[in-house]
Amino acid sequence: MENKKELRNWLDDFKLDHPLVIAGPCSAETEEQVLKIAHQLKDSDATVLRAGIWKPRTRPGNFEGVGALGLKWLKKAKEETGMLTTTEVANPHHVDLALENDIDILWLGARTTVSPFIVQEIADALKGTDKTVLVKNPVNPDLSLWLGAVERLYTADIKNLGVIHRGFSAYEKTKYRNNPEWQIAIELQNKFPDLPLILDPSHIAGRRDIIFDLCQTALDLNYDGLMVETHHTPDDAWSDAAQQITPARLIQIMKDLKIRKEVSESEEFQNKLSNLRARIDVADNTLIELMAKRMKISDEIGRVKKSQNVSVLQTKRWNEILGKMVLEGEQHGLSEEFILRLFKAVHQESINHQEKIMKS
Repeated sequence: MENKKELRNWLDDFKLDHPLVIAGPCSAETEEQVLKIAHQLKDSDATVLRAGIWKPRTRPGNFEGVGALGLKWLKKAKEETGMLTTTEVANPHHVDLALENDIDILWLGARTTVSPFIVQEIADALKGTDKTVLVKNPVNPDLSLWLGAVERLYTADIKNLGVIHRGFSAYEKTKYRNNPEWQIAIELQNKFPDLPLILDPSHIAGRRDIIFDLCQTALDLNYDGLMVETHHTPDDAWSDAAQQITPARLIQIMKDLKIRKEVSESEEFQNKLSNLRARIDVADNTLIELMAKRMKISDEIGRVKKSQNVSVLQTKRWNEILGKMVLEGEQHGLSEEFILRLFKAVHQESINHQEKIMKS
C-alpha cells in the first residue's frame, strides 16, 4: 500500500458528526430477534447493523450460526430500518452469498486474518466490487500479518478498506478476554492514517461492565468508529452473552462518551503541553541510559557465571525479583500487568546479553 492516496475515505460518505457506530448481536438467532434489535437501534447513533451469520467456534459442538438464512433477515432489517448491514465472511462462498443479499460491509475475522491463503481467496472473490471491507487484527499480536491481509485486499483493487481492533489472545489470564495491546493499533494508525480504525470493545472486554471505558480510550486515541455487540436480551444470547449490551445501554454509552479535540489552538495549552512533553523526553532518555547500565551489569554477571560454569537462568532469584517489583510498582501507582510485562522484557534482554557472553 505504498500509494496510500488511492485509499478512499469511505467514512466521509456517512457525513456523521460522531464516530461511526456498528452495532448488533454477536449472532443472528431468529428473524424476530434480528428485526427487534434493528428497530431498537434505528434511532441510536448506530449506522450499521452487524450480526454473525457463520460463527467459527474454537471447539465443535457450540452454536456455529444460522448460515445463509440469516442474510435474508439482515436484508429485511435493512429494508425496514434503512440501516446498512455487515457480517463476517470466512471464505469465497460466504462472499458470494453476502453479495447476493446486498450486504453493505464485509469483515474478515481474527481467525481468517492469520491465514494469507484464505485472505487471498477472499480478495480474489471480491475483486471488481466496490464493497467496504474491514479486517480484524489476527488473534496473535503480529502487525505485519494484519497489514498483510489489508495489502492483499488492496492489491485486489478494493479501495474501501478499514481495520478492526479486537484485541489479541494471550497465554496468561488478564482482566480482558483479549489483551488490547493498544501500541500495535497505534503503530498501524501512524503508518496508515487514512485507513479507518474501528474498535471492537466487546471482544477485548469479554464482559459488558468495561465496554464504556474501552470505548472512551479508543476515542481518546482518535479511533474512527466502534463495533459494539448489542442484544435485546443479552443474558439469553446464543453466543458471547457476557459481552453483549442492550441497545438502550449503547444509546446511554454514546451520550456519556467524550469526543476529544485532536488539537487546541490555545497558547496556554500549547505551552503546557510542550513543557510536559519535554519532561517526558528527559525521562525517556534517562530510562534508556538506566537500561544500558543495567545490561552492562548483566554482561558482568554473565562473565562471572561463565567463569564458574553456572547456568544463565536462576529461577528462584527471578521469581523473587518479580514479586518485589510488583509490590514496588503498586506503591508508585503502577499496575501489576504493566510491571510484569516490563520486567519480563527486561529479564529477556538480560538473558540475551548473558547468553551472548556464554557463547563468546
